[in-house]
Amino acid sequence: MRDVDQKSAEESPYECFDCGHVVLAENNPGQCPDCGGEIRNRHTPLE
Repeated sequence: MRDVDQKSAEESPYECFDCGHVVLAENNPGQCPDCGGEIRNRHTPLE
């Protein structure tokens, strides 16, 4: 197995739970720029 090289400088899609707005960012923006709702990284599975 090879080690996975995760680059922290890559942009990831973050989606708002409330309005569905998608933001591309290197780090979690914290709040949706449109409605102020909670944002999640779309590459992280929901449990």
